[in-house]
Amino acid sequence: MAKGATKSNDAIDAYDIVMDAIVTQKLTPSQKVSENILSDMFGISRTVARNLIERLIAQQFLVSLSPRVTQVAPLTLLEIKQNFTLRKILLPEIISLSGAKVDFDHINALHEKIQNSLPIKDDLSALEILKTNKQLNLALCTPAGYPLVDDWARQLEDTAMRIYWLYVKTKKSFPYSSKQQSIILDVIKSDEPKKIYSVVQEMILQTEERILNAIFSHEQFYTQDLLV
Repeated sequence: MAKGATKSNDAIDAYDIVMDAIVTQKLTPSQKVSENILSDMFGISRTVARNLIERLIAQQFLVSLSPRVTQVAPLTLLEIKQNFTLRKILLPEIISLSGAKVDFDHINALHEKIQNSLPIKDDLSALEILKTNKQLNLALCTPAGYPLVDDWARQLEDTAMRIYWLYVKTKKSFPYSSKQQSIILDVIKSDEPKKIYSVVQEMILQTEERILNAIFSHEQFYTQDLLV
């Protein structure tokens, strides 16, 4: 393998490892991070860690408070509401454009993988379900053929994983059912944009309501940083 490809793979692996840590709160909201901290915690080089910090700041998963202080971005109710607002704007539109161009064999395999992973047994299985759900949602967006939108959707889905983590840790379940997911997939197969837009929008609305209800019903979340 070429040297450049190896470096690229190292950066991708490091991104996935650190994002998993942010999602599962191994790196907690508002925790200080640095090249040394990421290098020591995850065994990545300082060069990769430096580049990764810059990327995560740009994506707002880390926040730079000063030249010497960088922290994991806090997860607040405002962040959650903004994420759902943006997903309600973007996802119904882009998925309705994808329609019948979606690879349903791939989608069904991901859907089955999620169902086979339920009920949630531990943190590892919870994370795997969230990552598979992210893959499924992105696979519904990509066939629309807008690479820039794919980047936006990917960032929104990474934040959504942080949000869904709160739900699965407190409820020990997924915020929507297999039946709901199956209904949406059937509508997408019909390739009727208006119907697709409507069902995707409704599912996001219902998920938002469940997430917020879970947060408001647990006293442990009555702080700025939503820690589980």
